[in-house]
Amino acid sequence: MRHNKKFNHLTRTASHRGSMLANMSCSLFKHKRIQTTVAKAKALRVYVEPLITKSKEDTTHSRRVVFSYLKDKLAVKELFSEVANKVANRPGGYTRIIKLGIRPDDAAEMCFIELVDFDENMIKTSGKKKTRTRRAGKRSVIKETPAIETTVSADEPLAEKETPIGEDVSATEASKVE
Repeated sequence: MRHNKKFNHLTRTASHRGSMLANMSCSLFKHKRIQTTVAKAKALRVYVEPLITKSKEDTTHSRRVVFSYLKDKLAVKELFSEVANKVANRPGGYTRIIKLGIRPDDAAEMCFIELVDFDENMIKTSGKKKTRTRRAGKRSVIKETPAIETTVSADEPLAEKETPIGEDVSATEASKVE
């Protein structure tokens, strides 16, 4: 019986499983998307998401902790520089699993696992969602700014003859005379 055994062992020893997940996570951080089986992707998600959360705090201690899992300097550098900056405001759910179908050789379910903020196609199509309100309120009325009436003569420049519509023209001419 497998009471209280929460994670998938993937029919591997603990050392093999740890090495495989470390290699897969390094590839995920470098390429932002990898193709694998659904079982491995679900195990990888559990392995990777705490590392991404740890990378949000860029300290020497957190870099050493992440390096102890990944054992790859380039992957740690990529994680702390690019990935951590993109996911800084996201509270979790850094990865997405997209199922592809069945592999013809052994009928294993295949999928993509990718970092959410790095998928260019999804970012372009999603855009801004329209927010729906519960009640239809009054439509806002656009206030018009007063237009400027212009009269141009050949003798005077344009800037001297501009007067707002609501203002008395004779008052502005009287002030020019003084």
